[in-house]
Amino acid sequence: MTSFIALRQASRRDASELAILADIASRGFASWLWFAGVENGVSDTPLERGRLKMSEEEAVGSWRDAVIAEAYGEVAGVAIGHALGEGIGDIEATIPATAPMLALQKTVVGSWFIGSLGVYRHLRGIGIGRRLLDDQIERADRRPVSLITASDNEAALSLYGRNGFLEAARADAVPLFENSKRHAWVLMTRSAA
Repeated sequence: MTSFIALRQASRRDASELAILADIASRGFASWLWFAGVENGVSDTPLERGRLKMSEEEAVGSWRDAVIAEAYGEVAGVAIGHALGEGIGDIEATIPATAPMLALQKTVVGSWFIGSLGVYRHLRGIGIGRRLLDDQIERADRRPVSLITASDNEAALSLYGRNGFLEAARADAVPLFENSKRHAWVLMTRSAA
């Protein structure tokens, strides 16, 4: 096994790394969302807003839900996951671009949901993503595991497919810009262990 990779629970001090890695995992979608914080004066940059979001004490998907992978003496990747409770049914999308993903999440209530899984590019291909994914499956505690990725993210689709995830549904992504590349959001699930 990849013994040179160490996993640890994130701490609040990791908020900056978490923001960067969540943005990498979302291929820039997170920073696009966080830009609203710049427009309304909450932060100076999208990543600063992401850092603030990741440092929140009680927020779902913040540092308390994150596991960090370290390799070669540095932070290498992150997985952020949580149990997807009934409360998601009460959430309404306030930003059109998030509506398709929220609708997909509402179909897998009760599963363990991996909201982000990202690895720095220079450390990919050595098992870090697989190690983080295995840890999330273990944390699911015999629940089904679900996640959403982009239909054009071939590396992610391959990793999840090799590890027992199957496509459960798709929803067309709302383009962020007029000339945005078109893709779909793919909901993938893995049966309970």
